[in-house]
Order: sequence, then structure tokens, then C-alpha cells
Amino acid sequence: MTDNPTVTNDVAASLRARVDTRRSHTARIWNYWLGGRDHYEVDRAAGDRIRQLHPGIGEYARADRLFLGRAVRHLAGEVGIRQFLDIGTGLPTADNTHEVAQSVAPDSRTVYVDNDPLVLAHARALLTGTPEGRTDFLDEDLRNVDAILRHAAGTLDFGKPVALMLLGVVIFIGDDEDPYGLVRGLMDRLPSGSHLVLSHTITSPAMPDVDEAVRFWNEHGTPRLTQRTREDVTRFFDGLDLLEPGLVSCSRWRPEEVGGTEPEEVAMFGGVARKA
Repeated sequence: MTDNPTVTNDVAASLRARVDTRRSHTARIWNYWLGGRDHYEVDRAAGDRIRQLHPGIGEYARADRLFLGRAVRHLAGEVGIRQFLDIGTGLPTADNTHEVAQSVAPDSRTVYVDNDPLVLAHARALLTGTPEGRTDFLDEDLRNVDAILRHAAGTLDFGKPVALMLLGVVIFIGDDEDPYGLVRGLMDRLPSGSHLVLSHTITSPAMPDVDEAVRFWNEHGTPRLTQRTREDVTRFFDGLDLLEPGLVSCSRWRPEEVGGTEPEEVAMFGGVARKA
């Protein structure tokens, strides 16, 4: 990213011109549910309709964001990870990956990856951090593993452990696109001691309204979602050592103690695993 404000404004204007405001978009609806400001009427209408179909859906966004914070704090503080590759970044909100990591270890480095034009237009908000650390942003698609790793190598040292962050993004990879191979391809290129942090909504007979909300979304929104069972999502961690408590509701992954009661379960499940 350039520091020339004229160039930056021109790039931002060009990116905004690519934004389709006629159809709702997941990143903008997620931002709406999180209380952000980067959404349009079409996103609010779709978000409200989805909440009618599944009233607890807004809690997924908050649970996923809190899961991110707890996972990053654990990895930076207790494991000693100093490098984070966050693919499918979404629109900036509070407690982004680099902010959480650098609050624990100021020398942490983060590379964000996304290909949504509105996210890219806001990328500069993600590029502010500590003087000791470094933050960068790539305009790239999860499917392009080689390109991601080639460009990220300008910021990250792939000779040292990296935390690969895939929060709520592999749901956009269809079963015919080899989603497991994509995740495995990324992890295979990372050194021993690297970690995978992944979250994904699940389909379950106990939560039929989730599937109804996904059906509505796939009829009216972009990009298309692919729901998976808990067992299907667990497969993304094959060959890795899942940290306790395994793949669980994001709200229940090492939650802060609140009166000794277990948090409400949400259909957004997450896990953290180590590469031996």
C-alpha cells in the first residue's frame, strides 16, 4: 500500500466502484451484525430476514470474533507465535488479528488476505499497528495458495511457525473445489509448530433453522455458502494435533469464566490445531 494519499484515494475509489450494492454480501452482513457501519440497505434487509429465520444468527458473528481473540491471545501469549496469516479477513471491526497479537507481543507480524473490494478499500485501517510489528494486506483468493504464500513471504518468515487463520471462510469453498486440499496445501507449506485456527457454521438436525437461513442466503446473497456437518469440519484438522477442547461451538472454546456457567452453544464451531 502506498503512503501517497492521492494514489490511495484513487485506489479506494476504484475498489468501491467494483462493489455491487444491488445484492447483499456476506462480509457486509457480518459487519452489520457486529455493529459496524460498512453495509448497505440490501445487506441490512437480508441480515434482518436471516435473523427472522434464525434469531440467534447474530450471535455467531460475535462468538466467532471472540473466538478469534481468545485463539490469538493463546497463540501469541502461551505458544509464542509471532506470525499470523489471516485469510478471509472481512471488514475491519474491533480486535482485529494484528491488534490482538500486538497487544500481547508488539513485534507480531500479520498478513491479511481478502478479495472483496469493500474490504480492500478499508485495508489501510488494518495496516496501523505497533512500530515493532508489521502488517500487510493482499488482494487474493483462498483458492490461489501459491500466490498467497509467494506474496506473504515478503512479510512473514516461513522458516518460523505461522498461525493460519481461516475464520468463516472455507464455507465459501464448494465441495467440488477440494476445500480440504486447499487447507492441507497451505498447512503443508508451513513449518512445524505452525497452527491452524478455523471456524465454520455446521448443519445439524438439532438446528434446522440454520439450514433454512443458509437456503435463503444462497437464493439472495453472494457468495454461495456450503454447509457441513461437525464431522466434515473436523476433517480440516486431519494430520494436526487438535488443542483442547477440540472442535466446539466458538462460544465454548476456552471461554472466560463467567459465573461458572457454560456459554450458550452456537452453530459456528471452531478449533485450533498444531502441526507437529
